[in-house]
Amino acid sequence: MKSRVVFVVLVAICALGLSARGVHAQQADALKKAQNAFDSAQADFVAGKYDEAAKGFDEAYAARQFPQFLYNAGACHHMKGKKASDPAAYELAVGYYKKYLAADPQAADKAKVEKAIGVLDAEIKRLKDAAAAGAGSGSGSGSGAPVAAPTAPSQEVQALGDAKVRGLVVIESEPQNATIYLDDRKKGAFAQTPWSGSLDGEHKIIVEKRGYMQLEKSLSADPNKLTILSVVMGKEDFMGWVDIKSNIPKSEVYIDDQAIGSVGKTPYSQYVKPGKHTFWVTIEGYDTYKQEIEVLPGGTHEVTATLKGSPTGKLNVLGFGIEDSTIYVDGKLACERGPCLKSLPEGEHTLTVTRPNMKPYSRRVRIQAKTETNVKVTLAPRPSRSDAVIAYILAGAFTGGGIFLGLQSQKYRDDLRKEIDTGQPAPPDSRDPRYTKGKAFAIAADATFAIAGITALTAIYYTFRDKGAPSTGLIDVRAIALTPQIGSGYAGVGMEVNW
Repeated sequence: MKSRVVFVVLVAICALGLSARGVHAQQADALKKAQNAFDSAQADFVAGKYDEAAKGFDEAYAARQFPQFLYNAGACHHMKGKKASDPAAYELAVGYYKKYLAADPQAADKAKVEKAIGVLDAEIKRLKDAAAAGAGSGSGSGSGAPVAAPTAPSQEVQALGDAKVRGLVVIESEPQNATIYLDDRKKGAFAQTPWSGSLDGEHKIIVEKRGYMQLEKSLSADPNKLTILSVVMGKEDFMGWVDIKSNIPKSEVYIDDQAIGSVGKTPYSQYVKPGKHTFWVTIEGYDTYKQEIEVLPGGTHEVTATLKGSPTGKLNVLGFGIEDSTIYVDGKLACERGPCLKSLPEGEHTLTVTRPNMKPYSRRVRIQAKTETNVKVTLAPRPSRSDAVIAYILAGAFTGGGIFLGLQSQKYRDDLRKEIDTGQPAPPDSRDPRYTKGKAFAIAADATFAIAGITALTAIYYTFRDKGAPSTGLIDVRAIALTPQIGSGYAGVGMEVNW
């Protein structure tokens, strides 16, 4: 009895395997059929065979239900309507555009397509009204000759430009639900297989699924073609799988060598070669978490980092001309040039902003936890010191004049003493003009020295006074709210700035 049950189970497993292979083969055939129909429709569209092109895109959609095929069919009827002012073709275009939006409600071009629908609806009405007016009027008495309907598209239709069919990129994998990374894993997951959408240019496609070998493929996307990337992933038996999580999402992850740079942000997963490995998880404002684990072939390993740190906030220094300024925080260089965004511990800090030929700006700034303090700095020009220079020159000139006058006064005094010493009549005649001149020169010298002193003090004042408007800063504090975040591989908090 037991052997019969085992046999039945084995038969069921084989049947499921054959069924899965059959489904995969059918999907591959359908995709090939869709690609052939797309290529044929694309050629017809370029040749101006819009009916044939629309039929080809219909066949492609029947094979594989990609919404882009519906848009392309609508574009074919759109161009036929525009070339021939055909309201029936426009009606078909509107119908396909609406089907496209129904099939892809989150389409990136939804607003643009809705605008096109509105313009074409108005054009349909205009053409039908013109045709009705032509059929009901005549040329001359009772002739009943219709008036020709307008053939030129309206200005609104012209403004839409020519409708163009779009290429499509399809990425599929066996097994499905694999994670797709575009160009670099550090950017995070791009999508999951199966995926279809628009890409342009050269890209590196990384496909990864737990339990299977990671695959990397180069893809050259052509905006006018259907590009298919189909990968079959083999079982991964000799590598180990590592899940890295942290209580602070988007923390940097380093493996084995921090000098190489981070490999991604939490939550992060990847295959790692068997053996001992060192993992670091860190984010600004928190202590670095470090863990060593032994990775086993085919095993699953978890690194759960609990980051601890002091409350931090952000200081953002900006303003006109800040790109030529140097920013210091607490006397230490923060940024060689602005704008400058720095995370700082909670508390007061001294911000200093300098720029050549401008007055420096300095003030105490209080940083609060979970906030961003914006300081918009306006530096004032450093004033000229030409007035101080002129004052110094005048002080020097008055000092020189005082010395000259003093020497003249001393000369008259020395002449009078010399005469007295040589036996001239004493006391000398008080009416001697040298007395008057000597006193005049002495008084003038004292006055000149006084003016020189006052001028020198003025020059010193002009040198050190703060002339002109000061540099200013406008402070704006914005909250950074920490909100709980729960995902399939992590739970923690995330940041959101309230403006």
